[in-house]
Parts: sequence; C-alpha cells; structure tokens
Amino acid sequence: MQGHGAPCLCILTADVITKGAMATTWRFMQGNEAVAEGALAAGLGFYAGYPITPATEIVEALAERLPRVGGVFIQMEDEIASIAAVLGASMGGLKAATATSGPGFSLMQENIGYAAGAEIPCVIIDVQRAGPSTGFPTAPAQGDVMQARWGSHGDYPIIALSPSSVRESYDLTIRAFNLSEKYRSPVILLMDEVVAHMRERVELPPLKKGDVVERAEATVPPEWYFPYDEAAGDVPPLVPFGEGYRYHVTGLFHDKAGFPTQRFDEINPWMERLFRKIEGHLDDIVQVEEENVEDAGVILVSYGASARSARHAMKLARAQGRAVGLLKLLTLWPFPEAALRRHVHHETKFVVPEMNRGQVLHEVQRVVGRARVRGVNRTDGQMIDPREILQALED
Repeated sequence: MQGHGAPCLCILTADVITKGAMATTWRFMQGNEAVAEGALAAGLGFYAGYPITPATEIVEALAERLPRVGGVFIQMEDEIASIAAVLGASMGGLKAATATSGPGFSLMQENIGYAAGAEIPCVIIDVQRAGPSTGFPTAPAQGDVMQARWGSHGDYPIIALSPSSVRESYDLTIRAFNLSEKYRSPVILLMDEVVAHMRERVELPPLKKGDVVERAEATVPPEWYFPYDEAAGDVPPLVPFGEGYRYHVTGLFHDKAGFPTQRFDEINPWMERLFRKIEGHLDDIVQVEEENVEDAGVILVSYGASARSARHAMKLARAQGRAVGLLKLLTLWPFPEAALRRHVHHETKFVVPEMNRGQVLHEVQRVVGRARVRGVNRTDGQMIDPREILQALED
C-alpha cells in the first residue's frame, strides 16, 4: 500500500484508468497474449488446437480463460483434427479458431480450402517461424505469405491480416473474427515470432456497440432457406445446425441448397459469388497505413515485424534529408493493389523488406509495373536490421 504522496514505480499488468463513463485498460503484454485477449473480446466460443512453438502461449492462455467465459477449449491430437473440429463448431454456431505455426499450418490446408468452398467462418492464427520443414522453431520468419493465399488447391478467395505490434495483434484478431463472420470466410492472422513474443505496454479501450460483428440471421422460415442462395446477397446467412433449418454441406461443387451438382448454370454463379463477396468489398476488407508517402521518392513496403525495421529506417533516412515513406500492409490478402498504385509515379522507387526470399516483393513488382523495385530479404531466422534497409537505399 502506498502512503499519501509516496512515489509509485510499477509494471502495469492490468491497471484500469477511468475516463468519464468509460474505462481504459493498460496492459504490459505479449503479442500472443494480445491475440488471446482479442479472440475473447470478439466472442470466441470454441478453440481446438495443438501446442506448437512459437504459438503455444495462445493455447495456454485460452485453455485457462475460455472455459471461464462459457467457451469450449479442447487440445486435439494434431493440426488436421484441430481445424476439422473448428469447422464443425462453426457450423454449430460458435465463433471458432485455432492457432499454429508453419508445419501445422501446412497440415491444415485441405480443410482451409474446404472452409473457403463451403463458406464456413473461422479464424486461423499462424505464428510464422523459420523453415522449411521443422526449421528453426524459435526464430522469426515471414515465409508463409504465399501459402496463406495459395496453400490449398483450386481457386478460392482468402483474407489474411498481419500485425506488427502487440496492440495490432489485439485489434486485428478482433477484425479477423469480424471479417470471418461478415463474409462467411476463413480468415488467417499471419503473425511472426517477433511480434508474438515481444512485450509492449498497450491500451485496450472498452469495446463499443458495433465493434464486434455477429453472424447474420436468416430472415426466412426453414422451408424457404438455402445456405448458398445468391438471391440472399453476396453473403447468404448461415444458420447453425440444430435450429430446425435442414441443409447439406459438402466440399464438392454444390447448388444453393448445398447438395453436389455438375450443372454449369449452378456452379458458375456460385463461383462468381464466392469471389465477388471478397473482391467486391475491398474498401471494407483492405487496410494499409501510410507514413510520409506524399513527398516520397522511395517508398518502403513492409508488414509484420519487418515493418518495424522499415519504419526506423525511414526515420533515419528522413533525418538525413532523404524523402522516404512507408506503406505498411495490415491486409496481405486480398493484396492492397489500389493503395500501391496510388503511389506509382515516374520516378517512384519501392523497397520491400521482408523475412523471406521475396514473396510480397513479387506482388509489388506485379502491381507497379516498370517502377524500380528491390527487396531486402533474410531467411536465416534473424530480424532485418534497419541499416540493411538504409544500405538498399544507397544502392
């Protein structure tokens, strides 16, 4: 107990500061802990997963916290079973999620494609580590970017988000659940080991009405309901099993009732709607942050932990009088093409720092055409040093 007027020196672990009628919580927390907090704030009702470095703290936190708020936590025998259980729970009406890292993410790909095709909302958190194979479990990487987009077979849309701070880990986890429920789609939260394990003092403001999106409800009686009916809009409501609405779910091409079909007049409209519900709402889905791009002759394009190095390099460069800006990608898929094209001018150059061999670099090159682009890449399990980015600017 502090005496009156005595100084207080402490680490904030769960302080609450009252501001009028609202209360703001300050926490000193890890990125993985922020993901667990964000999932709970978003209304997570079911979690199935298997411990894996560097995502284990998410499992540990939710194993303790989720049952306390009436949710269900279950440790599965492997990652294939985990994602399958998540899909089943989502069909039962619960907001459902799992967390993993590279090897487990690879095992989940078939069922992620199933979720995309059957339009089952769910959230998959992938805390990336150095690879391939078992790789370096405790070292950071960003090598799963293309796997997040193209990991399952066939054509399907996907949403993938990437935080670069502890606070963004919390915010984007909530956003991942919201987008998943709103668009009936799997959403991937692409973390990396640095963001997952670093600790920062963060402010967690109270959620307001509308901050959390719930699943749309059917407006028709059971006998009129079809789970894939284009007449109901780009995103038809998904009624949970057990509520009297009988319908079929399959990974095969299906008609509006969910039953397998080989009729092109049923397959083509469904596929068009499957992509339209994502590609037709990019203004709502895609998020980027721009800093000092208005006068920039060189724009750094980065995401995740690498964006922290890029931002520091930008500050150092501008202190030297160089017109350098930063475009930080919070949404990786759908790729923020429009945001990038806005800054393509005759003399604009782009530098893409990322902890892989150039996965986003290739997307930037595709979008900006003849503009000069170069990457700053590491695949050895080490963070990119801001000095490496400055050297790229010199070169």
